[in-house]
Amino acid sequence: MRYNYKTENTCSQVISFDIEGNVISNISFMGGCDGNLKAISKLVDGFTVEQIESKLAGNRCGRRPTSCADQLAKAVRAAYNEQQAG
Repeated sequence: MRYNYKTENTCSQVISFDIEGNVISNISFMGGCDGNLKAISKLVDGFTVEQIESKLAGNRCGRRPTSCADQLAKAVRAAYNEQQAG
């Protein structure tokens, strides 16, 4: 299933990815720091929701209360929960 997540308080606006069970792949960010976000996407491709959360949740960007990486952790959890409910 392809999932699109609208971010909050980051330079990126949307995170898109595929989710199969709890495995995440084909991650892409719209907006944000292109090189860094492409690298993050490659590094966590094939990770589970739990692995992404353990690595990225809570990361902050400067004075912001979140970051694109933190938003990815939130996005994969939201997608997983939605998949389980529906």
